[in-house]
Amino acid sequence: MLFKAILLLYVLVCLAASQDLSFRYNGFRSANLSLDGIAEITSSGLLRLTNDTRQQKGHAFFPHPVTFKNSNGSVFTFSTTFVFAIVPLIAGVTGQGIAFAIAPTKGLPGSFPSQYLGLFNETNNGNDTNHVVAVELDTVYSYDSKFGDINDNHVGIDINGLRSYESAPAGYYTNSSGRLTNLTLASSQPMQIWVEYDGAKKQLNVTLAPINIGKPSIPLLSVVLDLSPFLRDAMYVGFSSSTASVLTSHYVLGWSYKMNGQAQALDLARLPKLPRIGPKERSKFLTIGVPTISVSVVFILISGLFYFIRRKRKFAEVLEDWELDYGPHRFKYKDLYIATKGFRDKELLGSGGFGMKVFIAEIVSIGRLRHRNLVTLLGYCRRKGELLLVYDYMPNGSLDKYLYDQPRVTLNWSQRFRVIKGVASGLFYLHEEWEQVVIHRDVKASNVLLDGELNGRLGDFGLARLYDHGTDPQTTHIVGTLGYLAPEHARTGKATTKTDVYAFGAFLLEVACGRRPIERREQADDVILLDWVFSFWVRGEILEARDPNLGPNYIPEEVELVLKLGLLCSHSVPEARPSMRQVLQFLEWDIPLPELSLLGLSASGLTFAHPEGFSEFSMNMALSHSSSVAESLLSGAADFLPFFFT
Repeated sequence: MLFKAILLLYVLVCLAASQDLSFRYNGFRSANLSLDGIAEITSSGLLRLTNDTRQQKGHAFFPHPVTFKNSNGSVFTFSTTFVFAIVPLIAGVTGQGIAFAIAPTKGLPGSFPSQYLGLFNETNNGNDTNHVVAVELDTVYSYDSKFGDINDNHVGIDINGLRSYESAPAGYYTNSSGRLTNLTLASSQPMQIWVEYDGAKKQLNVTLAPINIGKPSIPLLSVVLDLSPFLRDAMYVGFSSSTASVLTSHYVLGWSYKMNGQAQALDLARLPKLPRIGPKERSKFLTIGVPTISVSVVFILISGLFYFIRRKRKFAEVLEDWELDYGPHRFKYKDLYIATKGFRDKELLGSGGFGMKVFIAEIVSIGRLRHRNLVTLLGYCRRKGELLLVYDYMPNGSLDKYLYDQPRVTLNWSQRFRVIKGVASGLFYLHEEWEQVVIHRDVKASNVLLDGELNGRLGDFGLARLYDHGTDPQTTHIVGTLGYLAPEHARTGKATTKTDVYAFGAFLLEVACGRRPIERREQADDVILLDWVFSFWVRGEILEARDPNLGPNYIPEEVELVLKLGLLCSHSVPEARPSMRQVLQFLEWDIPLPELSLLGLSASGLTFAHPEGFSEFSMNMALSHSSSVAESLLSGAADFLPFFFT
């Protein structure tokens, strides 16, 4: 009994201490934190949650559980403040974000990186059983409705999922005027945030500010919210962050926390410094004492100078006045040469020809596109008549290698259907949701890349063109790849959103059937996939056109939907094709697919239209599996060489 009494007393003392818990870290050199994933404490005392590693997550939690509730089950008052910095590897190109989290475990097992911030995964996101309350600093706009992001630079209060209970664009209210001043979270500059919960008022306040102005009197977010249903009696407090394909370092410089009171102010002068951003200073060549240098040393120096001149010529670049506005988007040729190991063939995506000045202006605009189903175009490099495009790295390569030529890895139907919906979502964003209309002009399986989670991302914007909403596109060149070209585009050279829809129709069929749009036969006529699928539909056996590699594990209704939608999108009359908004609605089963028999489809209305709009030379090109019309029909001053940025 005495032992039990002592044990009970010890537990009560621990609980009491936990209820009044207070700690402050002005830097983390001596901090006792529980780290996992890629989180680390640097030699200078910075807590670095992520590093230059793709598709990873990092957690850092106070190692002991904290008592959050009193005997009545109500959550105590608590307060925390921390200084953070989000430092992208490439200025202006951000990846994911950071979150302060209250969680039932320290490691958040099973959580995903990328847009899930290391907090949740695809299955448990939004589940009431998570018991996680977080404040996110989000720097990526996800177009998936389950996230509900307001922009790519916001602060949100998350309850059991990443669809924020309340959110606001990042900023702070000045004490002098009370006006909201915007802040860029991924500015590489330290900022301070305060998260405060009043247990009596059931009110949660979140306040953000630059590090040097103190705490604003008006919070950025203030919500009346009882946290009692969401938190358990004992919880862990800490940070979570993640990387995707765009690398960003997430730092915490200092952290203060207090239960039942106000967190101590951080000593900003004692916080560790962020790593120096930008290239290191070059050492100067000292000329003092040159007369006393021996002849052999002079010879070595002269040899080195000639080597330096030759090397400089090798990587020489010309920057014209009109490019000054595009500075942040231009990469150095030397950096790309090293990153691609001398532009090895396996790093090359494709080539073509373009006019230079207008094309670069559009490429820079396209570089501002942000969607989870688009491959981010990071920038360009121009040198000696060559134009190099730099894209975000996609670890699983292009979709076509999983469909054709007896692939070693075959995607199951669930994975294919997710890729289809992802590409449809990306095209809808290009056509209707961005500030301008973007026509991709080369939608096909080889231009759909797979990220680390096998999500489909539409890439290769080398042929894309932009125009304002409500105006007509003025393109007059035939560009794209045979088998995906709409008949009217072949006749007029004019690309529209409807020609993208036509190409998407061919894409739907090749994903569902595992066949190329045009397949060459040595002893017989070439097989046109569109005609081939149409013949199955005429016989009432359209499911027989599916890829036999799917096996028995597929959903017949979904496969049939995709095949019929592929035929509908491939209608020879542009007006009969659906918009990408409608395509998404069909794929989500929000609206029923119309009966194809009612649309007047016929073999002549669906076929590729061999003779129409093509010369004999162009039709010979169709025999190549992936030849692009752009390589032969476009004129321009530059070779186009898009590369992945790794």
